[in-house]
Amino acid sequence: MATAQTSFSVISLGEAARTAAEGGFGLGADADTGRGRVYVRRDLDIGSFGVNAFYQAAPGAILVGEHDEAASGQEELYVVVAGGCTFTVEGDEVDAPQGTALFVRDPAAKRSALSTEEGTIVLVAGGRRGEAYRPGVGEALSPFFRLYRTENYEGALEICREVLETYPDDPLVLYNIACLESRLGHQDEALEPLERSLAASPEFKKIAATDDDLAPLHDDPRFQALVAS
Repeated sequence: MATAQTSFSVISLGEAARTAAEGGFGLGADADTGRGRVYVRRDLDIGSFGVNAFYQAAPGAILVGEHDEAASGQEELYVVVAGGCTFTVEGDEVDAPQGTALFVRDPAAKRSALSTEEGTIVLVAGGRRGEAYRPGVGEALSPFFRLYRTENYEGALEICREVLETYPDDPLVLYNIACLESRLGHQDEALEPLERSLAASPEFKKIAATDDDLAPLHDDPRFQALVAS
């Protein structure tokens, strides 16, 4: 827990990570209850750089999912503060015991990590070179995931709409809005954000075609035209 407001703040990564993992990582039935994310920047109210921590209780499991930072343009520094893991960066494997620091310079490089020990924690700091820091979409959406998992779709939709005001053309936010509108039975309202999302990120078409959230739209010719290759 963070301290009361003073000239400094403190957080226990181990405690916060285990608490986060109890809530699950991911959406719906696929939520991983051994994995958690601590929003260090948000929880400590850091304004100058982005930093989170990822936790995995079990060895041999996903710690950092495969991704790149091409959209955000961020460089990332990964520091193993507990346990150990194996990073894969553009196909190259890096053994990373406790104390390892790995810097991914190229935002477009694919990276991921699997834990090799129980209770592994990796601290991740990121930012765009030469630019002031701005919180990313993922952090802004963080309350959405908890609400979605508890099937509070109206609350989750409200969060997404708020985030869209800051990131008006973000395809992930738009896609989630479409899914939530569909879940709430608003099929017509789902199509416009879905069209905008797929236009910005055509790779979402394959996901949309079989997404249970969008099942009410699957027989709609308008939807079929959107997901067509």
